[in-house]
Amino acid sequence: MEQLRSFIRKEFYHIFRDPRTMLILFGIPIAQLLIFGTVIKNEINDVHIAIYDQAKDETSQKIINKILSSGYFILDKNLENTKDIDAIFRKGKVKEVIVFESDFGEKLTREGQANVQLIADASDPNMARLAISYTSGIINDYVKKLYPNLKFPLQIEPEVRMYFNEEMQSAYMFVPGVMALILMLISAMMTSISITREKELGTMEVLLVSPLRPVQIIVGKVLPYLLLSIVIAGIIILIGHWIFRVPIAGSFILLMLESVLFIFMALCLGILISTIAKNQMTAMFISMIGLMLPTIILSGFIFPIQNMPVVLQVLSHIMPARYFVTIVRAIMLKGVGFFFIWKETMILIAMTLFFIALSVKKFKKRLE
Repeated sequence: MEQLRSFIRKEFYHIFRDPRTMLILFGIPIAQLLIFGTVIKNEINDVHIAIYDQAKDETSQKIINKILSSGYFILDKNLENTKDIDAIFRKGKVKEVIVFESDFGEKLTREGQANVQLIADASDPNMARLAISYTSGIINDYVKKLYPNLKFPLQIEPEVRMYFNEEMQSAYMFVPGVMALILMLISAMMTSISITREKELGTMEVLLVSPLRPVQIIVGKVLPYLLLSIVIAGIIILIGHWIFRVPIAGSFILLMLESVLFIFMALCLGILISTIAKNQMTAMFISMIGLMLPTIILSGFIFPIQNMPVVLQVLSHIMPARYFVTIVRAIMLKGVGFFFIWKETMILIAMTLFFIALSVKKFKKRLE
């Protein structure tokens, strides 16, 4: 029995002395709890909206002021006609447009009923539902407080329309996000493990003493995975289109070119991880924990970035998947061209060049 107690004590000492084990046991669960606790929210913050007020009367102005003073919405633009709605949604910043009918206040007081149209960008269904729900609630609350003792029912009836996703299909949100997640994990993880495997098996020494330069070795490692990942990207897009009925409203060629750029960026990131990791286990750990969770949480794949704390919103800017998800949704659902996604594309190109330069710099000609 004493031997068993000594053995158990020894195992505790071994666990407490190993920083990696302590990180897995305590660090990661605490970090996940804190991150998910701050990210998963049912409220919205600072959603950009546009307003087309045809009435421009006292009642519509009071409702607009109440909506903007709620803290949930930010007025991006006052529209002059309904023709601007499509263009402003395609730019991606505005998530909801509120349209007041002409003679809004007069109809409300005379007939006891008036109409307001709520149009949301449903390429992100979760955000669209929340925006419509909050706006409807604010409008109804205004009516109740304005006429608390009114006997007959005074109503403002919101007419809801969902842009780019009329039926609110969740697949429209998940397919682009899952595509980014799969390509990131396959490309980065497999590439990082490939080189660290060479280190563990000792075959890296053969490569290091060969006439090949570091750039040539990196290209040789990346190219096979690049070609295979392109095939996988095509399969994901076709499955999403034919099985889940996600439309490809824009150019399929542009979509594939953007996918190739993202894959190449992920492969370069995988090469960088392999230059840091000393074995396959470390490379897999960095890839899974360092890439999978941030891709799910900080890319806008599931949780709207606008709802997150400011710190996480800032961190999301260094997540490549954030820009790729935006690009895929814009091309597939909104049918936009390169002019609308050039900023996100330039950011991915800059990240790719940065990872390439850092990988070549860290790649050493001899094993330590």
